[in-house]
Amino acid sequence: MAINNVPLSEKSREFLEELRVYLFSSGKKEDEIDEIVEELEVHLLEAEEQGKPIEKVVGDSPKAYMEQLSSVMDIDTKTWFKYALIIILGSFSFKIIGDLLRGELSYSILAIIGHIVISGMFILGLFGAFRYISARQVSNVKQFFTLAIVGGAPFLLFFGLIFLDRSVETPVFHFGQIGSIIIGVLTLLFVAAISIWSKSWVIPIILALLYLPELILNQTGLEKTTVITVSLFITYGGLAVYLIFVNKKLNRE
Repeated sequence: MAINNVPLSEKSREFLEELRVYLFSSGKKEDEIDEIVEELEVHLLEAEEQGKPIEKVVGDSPKAYMEQLSSVMDIDTKTWFKYALIIILGSFSFKIIGDLLRGELSYSILAIIGHIVISGMFILGLFGAFRYISARQVSNVKQFFTLAIVGGAPFLLFFGLIFLDRSVETPVFHFGQIGSIIIGVLTLLFVAAISIWSKSWVIPIILALLYLPELILNQTGLEKTTVITVSLFITYGGLAVYLIFVNKKLNRE
């Protein structure tokens, strides 16, 4: 967008992007976010046309400005619940598909509750990290470590849950062959529906990279150690190639 052919400066564009992320991760309604960002964009363009810096519009503290805007906006509880449910069910789908490839499904109450709690903590941590990064001028290195901590913590917690589940006895639900098949089909339908809705095949691709290599290599007659080593190499190598591809695509756009 431009007024009198004067393009918005890079600093202003970055601020608008960070504001959008901050408000979204604060649970605000998307249509309200769009309205505020578009209105602010006009004010920034007018200020820049007059030679005024961005601080004349948003003040000296971007964080304080974002917090002030957020405080007067309603939280979109329905959308928050929808995304939370998608993330929790999505994390369950990874576990269910992996367990199905190893046999019938059976989960203890501790495992189910623990999985929901850890997924909820991940959601809160992720949105908190986005608010922290977007409201401050954080270096790329600090951004990486912040997101790495938020993304890595659930894996450690899930490993801890596995050991806790083995040492603490709670009632176990055995779904049997038919129940496992039904849950598996529902899980695949959920993954397909989410992929179509989000217009992204990232979940099926990650699932395929995680489980297909080991599944295929198990049919070759190779030793278990060799299967695990080669499958891990294919999985992480494939994920690296995919992330590089996505990064290049985003840069082109």
